[in-house]
Amino acid sequence: MNKQTFIQGTMILLAAGIVNRILGFIPRILLPRIIGSEGVGLYQLGYPFFLVLVTIISGGIPLAVAKLVAEAESAGNPERSKNVLRTSLIFAAGAGILFTVLCIAGAPLASRYILTDTRVYQTFVAMSPMIAIVSISSVYRGYFQGKQDMIPSAVSSILETIARIICVLWFSYLLLPMGIEYAAAGAMLGVAAGEVVGLAVLLWQYRLLRRRENSFGPGSDPVPKGSDPSNALPSKDTLPFLSMFRRIMRIAIPVTGGRLVGSMSYLLESITTAQSLAIAGIATAVATSQYGALQGMIIPLLLLPGALTSSLAVSLVPSLADAQARGDMKTIHLRLHQSIRLALVTGAPFAAIMYVLAEPLCLLIYNNGEIAGMLKIMAPFALFLYVQAPLQATLQALDKPGRALINTLIGAVIKIVLIFYLASNPEFGIYGAILAIIVNFVIVTLLHGYSVYRTIHYRLPLFDIMKVCCGMVIMAGAAAYLYNHFAFSDSLWLQFISAAFVSTVLYVLLAGIMGVIDLHDIRRIPILRRWFRG
Repeated sequence: MNKQTFIQGTMILLAAGIVNRILGFIPRILLPRIIGSEGVGLYQLGYPFFLVLVTIISGGIPLAVAKLVAEAESAGNPERSKNVLRTSLIFAAGAGILFTVLCIAGAPLASRYILTDTRVYQTFVAMSPMIAIVSISSVYRGYFQGKQDMIPSAVSSILETIARIICVLWFSYLLLPMGIEYAAAGAMLGVAAGEVVGLAVLLWQYRLLRRRENSFGPGSDPVPKGSDPSNALPSKDTLPFLSMFRRIMRIAIPVTGGRLVGSMSYLLESITTAQSLAIAGIATAVATSQYGALQGMIIPLLLLPGALTSSLAVSLVPSLADAQARGDMKTIHLRLHQSIRLALVTGAPFAAIMYVLAEPLCLLIYNNGEIAGMLKIMAPFALFLYVQAPLQATLQALDKPGRALINTLIGAVIKIVLIFYLASNPEFGIYGAILAIIVNFVIVTLLHGYSVYRTIHYRLPLFDIMKVCCGMVIMAGAAAYLYNHFAFSDSLWLQFISAAFVSTVLYVLLAGIMGVIDLHDIRRIPILRRWFRG
């Protein structure tokens, strides 16, 4: 078995996550060019329902399976591992099929009365088969993770992403002549095709694993190194279905509850936005197009630096947990300070470019300059979003996940209330929803910061924040001046890249002079660490 250490497994999944984030942006760029922002809106309106249903079925199942399988493997009881897998598959397949049928049956009601756009019906039907597929895939991912073999999950996710990109673009293009609603449904069918490929890879990897295990012969599974053979459970020690099911649910339900908050918030956001824009008197097609531009185009741009902040969060959790176990408060403060500063320093250039060069950026990526106003408003507040990841990771590492959940829930409730109040006002429209999302960024980040302060008496580095903001303002002014007054080329691409590159170099120099960037910070970036050894 390809068992990896914790660090090796983490880096494998991290590398896969970075690759998937980069690849995943391809359809976000190309899909609006095929089906337009209105088609993307139909796609986005249906997707939150899928996320909620999948979260209900399998939100905590992978973690529960991974934990129970790891315990069984540690005790030298492979039959218990198979028992966990078998029980989880029965539940996931049964619940997945049930919710698939309910989703198809409820598609007319949901599209007509909840989302106010009957054209979402086709997307609902197209996404329904994914519920069962994703539920089963999540069980196998948890099984491999419990065996500390992260390669199957990484390979599956990458191949799934590649297949999804190809099929989303291809199917939406093929169905476009039938109408925009069928093109959106084609994009969702492409996502389903990618999930099928991902599940097929996991099944193939599981078959290879069974062959390797069977090659040792029955009953020859070795007792893990470092364990006491006398404590190993019998090879046939399994639990009845209901007993094992209860064990799985005791672990899965709390985790599912936490993840359900995020999924439900996303779902309620889409419903509330659609209903509020209808109250404001905005035509259904226009409202769908505006929401599609916001969720399918603007938000992904804001999340681009998230690959780095997520990497920081991944590396921060074990570091802080280890320091906490040793009672080393000084190291906890140091690591958190470095991570927040690095998140700010790396996120600031993106925010500056997205603010001052919003229109050419939207034209180049989406061939749509009309949505630049949305990006321009949200860009400065993206810094709050980038800081959220290390703060939330800190709360999780210091055994305060419940506090992080409450903070997220408070932000979600405020966001939904503000969306209904502002977006239903004709003077705001979709910009009311944008303001509500910005308020959510700010409130959740500040609540996380306050919770961290209450836990370890850590204060946000205000002086570093001021220096980063000064460098960002100077960079933004330089980028705007260079783009508007110096014609580097007749090509819009070269003009944009030149202004962005020169202003970024200026920002890096300023950050170095002010002391917010040093070699130690660069060494903390997983991608660049190997180039700065010594």
